[in-house]
Amino acid sequence: MSSIPPPPAASELTPAACAQQLKQLFPALFAGAPKPLKLRIQADIQERAPGVFTKQALSAFLRRHTGSTSYLIAVSKASHRFDLDGAPAGELSEEHRQVAVEELQRRRANNESRRELEDQQRRNRATLLHDFERTTLTPANFCALKGVAVEELDGLLAIAREEREQRSQQALQPPPRAERQRPPRGPRERATPPAGRR
Repeated sequence: MSSIPPPPAASELTPAACAQQLKQLFPALFAGAPKPLKLRIQADIQERAPGVFTKQALSAFLRRHTGSTSYLIAVSKASHRFDLDGAPAGELSEEHRQVAVEELQRRRANNESRRELEDQQRRNRATLLHDFERTTLTPANFCALKGVAVEELDGLLAIAREEREQRSQQALQPPPRAERQRPPRGPRERATPPAGRR
């Protein structure tokens, strides 16, 4: 007969397990959309739930939670912080709001740079494949001309072929059907013409 394993000790809680416990214990603050946390909320949690979380587990969770993009968005738009019962607990300083805004801008810029780099690499691979399929050069000479290591060529071409296949598949799929806009219906026209027009 198998027994149900006991819940992990506080010292073993991962940030995800910690998040689940906090949602159960303090749903007004931790369930649903993120809310800016009251300053020194960790002490309040330890006081209201003694022995449930170690300082390390709680710190690890709070670092992840307050560093998440959704939390930063909440901080950038809020005017107050909230306590464990979901009640306002002090104003959110303009300085903290500004730090959140700047971090969100930095992440956006990093994401755009990464997307641009990935797009450029995809275009480079497509050009490499296009040129390779038309060249009469030996692979070694082709690689020397393109500045590609010979041992990397097959891998790059394989990725380029896969990306080309994906583009072909996407091109074959019909575009999503746009909702047809119907003009609003007016009052129904009379079935019989008005008297005098018969």
